[in-house]
Amino acid sequence: MTAVLPPSLPHLMVEDAVRAALLEDLGRAGDITSQATIAPHLTATCVMNAREEGVVAGMPLAQTAFRLIDPGIAFEPMVSDGDRLKPGMALARISGPARNVLSAERVALNFLMHLSGVATYTAKFAAEIAHTRARITCTRKTLPGLRALEKYAVRLGGGSSHRYGLDDAILIKDNHIAVCGGVAQAIAAARAYAGHLVKVEVEVDTLEQLTEALAAGPDVVLLDNMGPETLARAVAMNLAHSGLSPDAYASSKTRVQLEASGNVNFSTVRAIAESGVDFISTSKITMAAPTLDIGLDIEIG
Repeated sequence: MTAVLPPSLPHLMVEDAVRAALLEDLGRAGDITSQATIAPHLTATCVMNAREEGVVAGMPLAQTAFRLIDPGIAFEPMVSDGDRLKPGMALARISGPARNVLSAERVALNFLMHLSGVATYTAKFAAEIAHTRARITCTRKTLPGLRALEKYAVRLGGGSSHRYGLDDAILIKDNHIAVCGGVAQAIAAARAYAGHLVKVEVEVDTLEQLTEALAAGPDVVLLDNMGPETLARAVAMNLAHSGLSPDAYASSKTRVQLEASGNVNFSTVRAIAESGVDFISTSKITMAAPTLDIGLDIEIG
């Protein structure tokens, strides 16, 4: 199997996100607490520590937060994005003017805690289905302004990304079908409109709709809110439609791919994956991921 290269974030994207977060936090007068209590000449050395197990994500954003506040702050990373953390593990050592270190602390930790939480939650889902061929994937249900960052964290956790927005793939949902007049009509219209590099996916709620969809030839069918037994029947229908042997079906990238969504959680995801679907999409990994507890402690003495 070909190794999957690790994701990366463009520097400009990182800097824009961090700059906006710092300006939001600094407000109109800057960090008046640090200005009121810490003399300008004082310096501080801090260690950023993990307080629970998880997958780290967001180190470039944390480093950028300190650099934008004060280029003179030294940031020594001790882990890289994607690394597994244990409680007490040091992520970075930061030293420089104390006022500025503390002014950048919250923004740096906010990015790290949230994105590491997304990566960690994704990794837990991925571990549940690692014995199957299914992959856990995120959706467009992301926090406004943080989509690219959250999808980056999902990949670090071992998940994959659904479409990034409304412009990079066609996903025909139930409301589109209702307005258009039917599954086949919607797929035909999408095929006529789309360029040759644009994938077409259609959402179906029943096996009857699946039969109609398979005949129309989309790239992907989204099986919405179907239980494991119904999903297994859908996989069998797709296998029969493909004309492939079971082994060839499992490895084929040209047949219709099947994606399951709806009611995906830790108690259901294993059975969903074992039905034989190719992808399992869930908003849980971006919208419901708990933050990972990470702290910044001043070194005394």
